[in-house]
Amino acid sequence: MKNIPLILATVLVLVSCSTKKTSESQTLKDALAGKFYIGTAMNLDQIYGRDTAGVRVIKQQFNAIVAENCMKSMHIEPEQGKFTFADADKFVEFGEKNGMFITGHCLVWHNQAPAWFFTDKNGADVSRDTLLARMKTYITTVVSRYKGKVKGWDVLNEALNDDGTWRDTKFYTIIGKDFVDSAFVWAAAADPAAELYYNDFGLAQQPKRAAVVELIKHLKNKGIRIDAIGMQGHCGLNYPDFAEATKSAEAFAAEGVKVMITELDQSVLPHPNKNQGAEITDTFAYKKAMNPFPDGLPTNIDSLWTARYVEMFRIFLQHKNIITRVTTWGTSDKHTWRNNWPIPGRTDYPLLFDRNYQPKAVVGKIIALADSIIN
Repeated sequence: MKNIPLILATVLVLVSCSTKKTSESQTLKDALAGKFYIGTAMNLDQIYGRDTAGVRVIKQQFNAIVAENCMKSMHIEPEQGKFTFADADKFVEFGEKNGMFITGHCLVWHNQAPAWFFTDKNGADVSRDTLLARMKTYITTVVSRYKGKVKGWDVLNEALNDDGTWRDTKFYTIIGKDFVDSAFVWAAAADPAAELYYNDFGLAQQPKRAAVVELIKHLKNKGIRIDAIGMQGHCGLNYPDFAEATKSAEAFAAEGVKVMITELDQSVLPHPNKNQGAEITDTFAYKKAMNPFPDGLPTNIDSLWTARYVEMFRIFLQHKNIITRVTTWGTSDKHTWRNNWPIPGRTDYPLLFDRNYQPKAVVGKIIALADSIIN
């Protein structure tokens, strides 16, 4: 793994400093105030208050939220014309009641979309005009409902391959590349004050970075608003390369948009193939060797995990002029998707709070780091 000595040295310095002075802040949101929002994804048990420990942590530590699943199109419009807003309404209500920055996730995504969206009554692909009409109805209906409440929307999610080409999705094959233009135009019309984002994983890779830069330029050249790029932070102990990720953030900012770190988590588990992205459809059979830490992390792995997290936040804070939000994909290790992706039944430790919703040591280190930096 690259830069381990540098990362560990950074952590040792922070630990040394923290023993000399007690941090003034007690929570992540207090320490990061004025720098960027710190957010988390919420599941239904938290949205409805059943997970009381999770709700407590979210209220105490975070000032931004995104729905993990309930605002995806398969849940909001499972049948054509039959919108089911109860879960999404409850999520937005939680955010408003607790003064959170609310992000809507996501308007256009080829995964977790209802099958009817792309087919006619005979199961054949719909026409270009029909799919565009369905997109417009969906985007306009959803964004208008939460106008002034949801502050930013992931308008488009994961539309690019790792090599920078367009994914072969129904949106792309039926409509063509301009489905992107339409999505951003309709979202902006439905709520002119809401921020509009493109969100994707693997953006530390140069070909994908270049493709996103071209996407930003394309939209801006056509007078279509895009406000930020969401760089998904599904990390491991040896990926991504932080220097390459930094290059991407700086490249996007150079095109006049902000950057958000979205879906942040850091797995300690081996990946069964060379793909280190976050393709939700990847699945592999369970093998004991691929679940090496069912009873807890060895000290050396825990130290490495902590060091990389601290280094990430050091980089985020160095770029607080372009980063507006950092959001973890879940609140505690107990419910993280990483326990079941891409191999179901594993035990992972990717988040800042453990299975008992207790803050890990890294939380205090992030707070101390943030407190040491003047806004």
